[in-house]
Amino acid sequence: MNCFNHDRVPAVGVCGVCQKAVCRDCVARDTPRIVCRTCVERGGALYGFEYRSAIGIGSWPLIHICGGIDPVTMRPKVAKGVIAIGNVAVGALALGGLACGLVTIGGASIGLLGAIGGFAVGVGFSIGGFAIGSFAIGGFVVGFKAALGGAAFGPAVIDGRRCDPAALEYFRQWLGSSIPRNCR
Repeated sequence: MNCFNHDRVPAVGVCGVCQKAVCRDCVARDTPRIVCRTCVERGGALYGFEYRSAIGIGSWPLIHICGGIDPVTMRPKVAKGVIAIGNVAVGALALGGLACGLVTIGGASIGLLGAIGGFAVGVGFSIGGFAIGSFAIGGFVVGFKAALGGAAFGPAVIDGRRCDPAALEYFRQWLGSSIPRNCR
């Protein structure tokens, strides 16, 4: 296999970003893995993007949006801000694949006040495929006060088999007339 730039020079490896063969002259020297100079010059494919608002609260920006990887550690960049958006996000309002904060939305979501996501854990409310919280709604849920879901566990439960009056009273405030059939 020869270099994609120099067709007569043997390649030393494959670029980790664009998957093209590169020779010693085409490898970027300042990266911890094999990356071609073209991808390093473009920057976005390897290092992602980042936006920090100029306005901040304490040491955190009001809005921090980022994605990609840190070129030194080769780990995902973490968005940290009052409003944080990224693959990994930490903030008062956090949105991301992994989100941690006060109110969170993400694939894996850990929130103090509330969490929404595929896997959601919240001290207050949680909504998700798998949800754990004081008040939990979802497919498989554990509610410390009330739970509504396909498989629900807690002191007051609405699921396919049960309809506790305490859970019905609580969730009626949220759901109104959209109460599950087994509770009517």
